[in-house]
Amino acid sequence: MQPKSEFVSIIIPAYNEEESIGEVIQDIKKKINTVEFEILVVDDGSSDATAKLALNAGAKVISHKRNKGYGASLKSGIKQAKGDWVLLMDGDGQHTAEDAIQLLNASEGVDMVVGQRVQLMHSPFWRMPGKWILQWMANYLTRQHIPDLNSGLRLVRKEIVERYLTLCPNGFSFSTTMTMIMYNRGYEITYIPFEIKKRKGKSTVSLATGFETLLLILRIATLIDPLRIFIPLSIIIGTIGLLWGIPYALLGNGVSVGSMLAIVTAVLLFAIGLISDQISQLRLEKM
Repeated sequence: MQPKSEFVSIIIPAYNEEESIGEVIQDIKKKINTVEFEILVVDDGSSDATAKLALNAGAKVISHKRNKGYGASLKSGIKQAKGDWVLLMDGDGQHTAEDAIQLLNASEGVDMVVGQRVQLMHSPFWRMPGKWILQWMANYLTRQHIPDLNSGLRLVRKEIVERYLTLCPNGFSFSTTMTMIMYNRGYEITYIPFEIKKRKGKSTVSLATGFETLLLILRIATLIDPLRIFIPLSIIIGTIGLLWGIPYALLGNGVSVGSMLAIVTAVLLFAIGLISDQISQLRLEKM
């Protein structure tokens, strides 16, 4: 059932989406009629008529004077949202009102509902290797299979997402970080399959976003469960050092410099892992 007694804030981050934003808003207003909602369009420093068209279509517009990023737009919208739930969806036409309704229908008894993209290749080919690596890392850190790590279509309780806003980045990795945090803290999450539509207009994802993904892998590892990364590395490097050093010493050649370097590196990685784990837990428990 849809959360009829609760108010929903639909947040749409938009950067130069004049080709689709009006149609997206009209589609929502026409088809979502069993729940009270507001539509907040966050214009992230667009150079076109995105803000004007969104306002004319009946949405409340929050404007950034300069482009701050996808995550920053979501943060601005969430902070001004009045709803008990926030529904995040794209303004480029890839998400429809029908998709949003499916999420609303599945909200009972859970903390977040995520739209799971059914297409195997739902992004440009050059972005997929980074996504697959990140997906593997997320599954490893959470010890479970995550159907869709960074889908931009999701419904989440406002009080929960607000709690962790300071830990989420301003870029495209907002969705990934929020998903990982909610798994780590034990919230109830469910997935609803949907078919992502072809976007209208030009994508703002670039090679810089790929580099951001690599940094995100390291950031997520140290934020969520650093011991899952540092301890295995410490064991592997330490074992290599011992296997290298013992035969060297038995042959009467003394202590191998390379072996000692590997062992010291292993000890340092173990210590860094312990410190990172304590910092991670302190940050998460404060939320």
